[in-house]
Amino acid sequence: MKNYILVSLILAKFLIQFFLISPEYELHRDELLHLDQANHLAWGYLSVPPATSWISYLIKLLGNSIFWIKFFPALFGALTILAVWKTIEALKGNLFALLFGSLCVTFSVLFRLNTLYQPNSLDVLCWTSFYFFLIKFLNQRQAKWIYLCAIIFALGFLNKYNMIFLLLGLLPALMITKERRILLHKNVYYGVAIVIALITPNLIWQFQNNFPVFHHLNELSETQLVHVDRWNLILSLLLYFPGTFVVILFGLYALARDSAFEKYRTFFWSFFSTILIFLFFRAKDYYAIGIYPIYFAFGSVYIASLCESRIGKVLKPILIALPILFFIPIYNIAFPNKDPEYIVNNPDLYRKFGMLKWEDGKEHSLPQDFADMLGWKELAYKVDRIYSGIPNKEQTLILCDNYGQAGAINYYSKQGVRAVSFSADYLNWFDFQPQYINLIRVKNANERNREMAETSPYFEQSLDVDSVTNPNAREHGTVIFCFLRSKIDINERVKKEVEEEQAFMKR
Repeated sequence: MKNYILVSLILAKFLIQFFLISPEYELHRDELLHLDQANHLAWGYLSVPPATSWISYLIKLLGNSIFWIKFFPALFGALTILAVWKTIEALKGNLFALLFGSLCVTFSVLFRLNTLYQPNSLDVLCWTSFYFFLIKFLNQRQAKWIYLCAIIFALGFLNKYNMIFLLLGLLPALMITKERRILLHKNVYYGVAIVIALITPNLIWQFQNNFPVFHHLNELSETQLVHVDRWNLILSLLLYFPGTFVVILFGLYALARDSAFEKYRTFFWSFFSTILIFLFFRAKDYYAIGIYPIYFAFGSVYIASLCESRIGKVLKPILIALPILFFIPIYNIAFPNKDPEYIVNNPDLYRKFGMLKWEDGKEHSLPQDFADMLGWKELAYKVDRIYSGIPNKEQTLILCDNYGQAGAINYYSKQGVRAVSFSADYLNWFDFQPQYINLIRVKNANERNREMAETSPYFEQSLDVDSVTNPNAREHGTVIFCFLRSKIDINERVKKEVEEEQAFMKR
């Protein structure tokens, strides 16, 4: 019976996941960058650690289709549900606890998170799995669970450096409980050695490239995190887990007061210490999602114990239905399942939940993630059309202003063109083997006049050819210039700019 329910939940997860994005939307700009990493495998990147590139390479081998791009985040979400299910079993939860806890996690922010191919889905899986293995160790005291914690931590670190916050939150929690004795366990240090061995290639890459992760964090702090309202991290619980966030509170209460949960009390303190660290650094609210799933396991087991009375048994069906019922209104707002025109014409509900506010701190007509999923096919099609009419195509450099533009051209192009940018990882992906004489320049709309004035003197022919016309796209107005027959050495000029930007990254 249990296995049938679990399989049904996972199948429902996959089925619903593939109906959450309206066909009007394309890939997200971050997805386009991550997919391009498959063509430039390395032990590190300016934007993310290397694990995403390994998955991208697998997607490439499978045909690079939209199905596989969306399959892997859905898979990581399904495995997170499985990890919560197994945690509830480890906590001796009954069938009601298994079903209730799993539904709370299933009908939650995971659906939103798993719509996009980003490191976040695997990040949440790694947090949940690490906590599960730690619970298994607390139950059995077997060294294998320490080693599994080490392996999953290393994988999580190689996927997203966000895993550091798990450790920073867990260590003080261990120190103030009797479970501090774990730190004296020799296998913990063997586990540390495993982690170091697994992440060393990435650390070497960071060292060789002057630790670009710090530059990335500094830039993120100055341009995005400065606009973050710390309270949003707390309030996000209401939106991320509609109607069920109280289950987390029950779990925390049980960890603090119920003797049956005493040996897991470290998790009570770990929750608050980790949240405080996120608050201190003004982390975006979705950075902390990995914390929550495991606490649904504690909460559902505790609530199940309270439902053994006659009244409690009557409440069980209602509790089972709650995650699904509360998810229905969220389904109508949190996902790109409405066409852009509908959202533009009906902004009030989206505004009420703060979804129209972008990372620049300003309000726009669409949620930022939705606007980041429009205009890419149009851009690639127009670049293809321009490229097809240029003589000496092999000597044409396609240079973009940001990684989304470059990634979109590289993914959606029908002619196999390769675009680059001074943005993100593309900075290290320039190919100077051809001697370029032509330039297709993709520029942000606000630099249209300046680009023509600054670049045209170096070419025999300069054309303002086209632009992105989709009014709902974040790239609306992005301009495509075509500069033909250079009067200068393009390679040397671009090499110099690349070197200057790389030097800036290393400072």
